[in-house]
Formats: sequence, structure tokens, C-alpha cells
Amino acid sequence: MQNYDFLCDIPNTVYNGFIKKFQNFLIVFNKDLVVLQKNKVFMLNDQYWSERYENHQTRWDIGKVAPALKAYFDQLTDKNLAILIPGCGNSHEAIYLLQQGFTNITLIDISAVLVNILQKKLQFYVEKGNVRVLHQDFFEHSGNYDLIIEQTFFCAIDQSLRTIYAEKMSNLLNPKGKLVGLLFDCHFEGGPPFGGSKEEYIPYFEPYFKLKIFEKCYNSIPPRAGNELFICLENLEMIE
Repeated sequence: MQNYDFLCDIPNTVYNGFIKKFQNFLIVFNKDLVVLQKNKVFMLNDQYWSERYENHQTRWDIGKVAPALKAYFDQLTDKNLAILIPGCGNSHEAIYLLQQGFTNITLIDISAVLVNILQKKLQFYVEKGNVRVLHQDFFEHSGNYDLIIEQTFFCAIDQSLRTIYAEKMSNLLNPKGKLVGLLFDCHFEGGPPFGGSKEEYIPYFEPYFKLKIFEKCYNSIPPRAGNELFICLENLEMIE
């Protein structure tokens, strides 16, 4: 057993000085933590993203459906699949799917400005009942889907939410439903976007999905060539 009697020999002035310094450290640490937490929330809120759409600061938007996703969509035969696109942005993927005759698409975005634009842009399909455009936080959404499309949403959320993201995706998918999309295979300073690598990403998804495809994307747009991963993940059936 350790003997701590030597602590009794420390002069009170030294001991009290140490305690004071430690208390000051905790105050500074807690202030920094609060600021960090506020910044994380701010980065994810409506105001942050709406300002970017209003100011046309959308460098992540490639202006069309990503070639890799277009190729995946073109081999789908069931036009009635329940499809979710979270963090949908300008929804090039959704527009392409609607043009190909898909009838059950849900779009979610946290930006009220963007959602208002999309509701007008897609009014024809909204009125037909082919698409829903929701102003909502993805993590508060509920539903059941056969297919969820990932396109620059994972990289837009704070990295601390990645475990929750994977679990939420699984919860929203039907058994054997698929999460399909593109992830950045590179790192960025600051963020968003927040990047990473295959080795970093896999532990988030393995508890919930069968990793059918998790490889370098061979048909990225030229500016992203070599810096994207294509994923096709099948939701694991829950064991009661």
C-alpha cells in the first residue's frame, strides 16, 4: 500500500498555490470547451448554411449529378424505391432520379433558404407526390427507406457526429437497405468540409453495415480524381 504521509509535509502556501493554479486552469479549459461546443453547433445550423446559399458560397456543388452516382442510378430497376437524400443541397441527384421516373424521394436540408428554393424548383414533382422537400435536422428525422444517398453530407457535419451518423443511417434504412454515395478520401485544413480516409471511416460503419463496396472511386469528376471513395453499404438485419 502506498504511503502518502509525505503530502502532509508540503507547506500550506505551496499547496494552496497549486490548488489556485489548477482552479484557474479548469476555468480556462471550461471556457474554451464552451466556445468549441458553440462553434460546433453554429457550424451545423440553419443560419450558417443559409448564408452560404444566399452568398453563392457552394464550392462543394459540382453542378450536376456525380458520374459515380449516375452510373449507380442507371442500373436500378425499381422506380418505387423509398429514397432519402439528407443534406441534399441543390439536389442534382434527386432531379436526375425524378427525370428517370423515380416516384418516392425525400429530401432533407437544414437550410430554410435552400428548402424554399427547392420547393419552388421541384413544384411539379412535389404536387405529383414524387418528392418531399423537408426543412429539418437530419438527426431528428424518422422514416423507413430502401436507399439513402450520401453526397457531401458526411463531410459537412462535425467529426464528433460520425458515429451517430452511421447509427442513424442504419436506423432509417430497412433491413438490407443500402447507403450509397461518395466520401472524401483526403484531409482538409479546418472545415467544413471535414475529410478522412478509408481506414478512419470503416470503424464507424462496420457495426451497422455489410461493406459491399468501399473503394477508390474510378469515375470521379476530374478535380476530385483520386480523392473520393465510392461506398455501397448494406444495412445489417437486426437480431431480436
